[in-house]
Amino acid sequence: MSETSDTVSFGYEDVASHEKEARVGAVFSSVARKYDVMNDAMSAGMHRLWKDKFVRRVKPRAHEQILDMAGGTGDIAFRMEQAGARITVSDINQDMLDVGIERAMEQGIDGLVWSRQNAEELSFPDRFFDAYTIAFGIRNVTHIDKALAEAHRVLKFGGRFFCLEFSTTEWPGFKEVYDTYSHKLVPRIGQMIAGDAESYRYLIESIRRFPPMPEFERMIRDAGFRHTKVEPIMGGLVAIHSGWKV
Repeated sequence: MSETSDTVSFGYEDVASHEKEARVGAVFSSVARKYDVMNDAMSAGMHRLWKDKFVRRVKPRAHEQILDMAGGTGDIAFRMEQAGARITVSDINQDMLDVGIERAMEQGIDGLVWSRQNAEELSFPDRFFDAYTIAFGIRNVTHIDKALAEAHRVLKFGGRFFCLEFSTTEWPGFKEVYDTYSHKLVPRIGQMIAGDAESYRYLIESIRRFPPMPEFERMIRDAGFRHTKVEPIMGGLVAIHSGWKV
């Protein structure tokens, strides 16, 4: 399904493109307070290792300007801030940002900039950031191609794009086990921990509708990035996508 058509995916549903933003917003407002606890429960804590690896690939450096888009509760930003980079945490959902701000205050992290932003229409100037990161967020964007174009626009020449996102594992046997777990058990876990099965059913379905790794890499290239790369984790269950603005 084209990202520029009149309909886009919302989980397994096809909805009018103007409806998706509000519906995704409702999902994340509902789960914001339990988001990090649910990440631990759903991934058995593995998401922490994936995020550590992701930040090692980004290689944040002191005084760099980095935009962490869909940064929500701050998991990626907190890791990058340790390197002395100047991080702007952006998310379209204020409830997610509020949780991140509270977490930062609890941890004594006061050097982050928090900014509500729509990934498809960023308010930042051209060629402003040294790096752009987005972790487990791009599949929730209504028009992925527009978000990628904006990422390219706000990066300096020589800037780097990094995306951590779920994909489809290619390990024989594991795919079937994971499909059963994610579709049948994750909504139940969501109901027990967050009191919300439907939001987690959407999150799992959104993973299934996300483009396969080669197709998403092509979309990154189409946005103008070069030297693109895909690094599958756990056979492609998760993947780190990267590219450079040259």
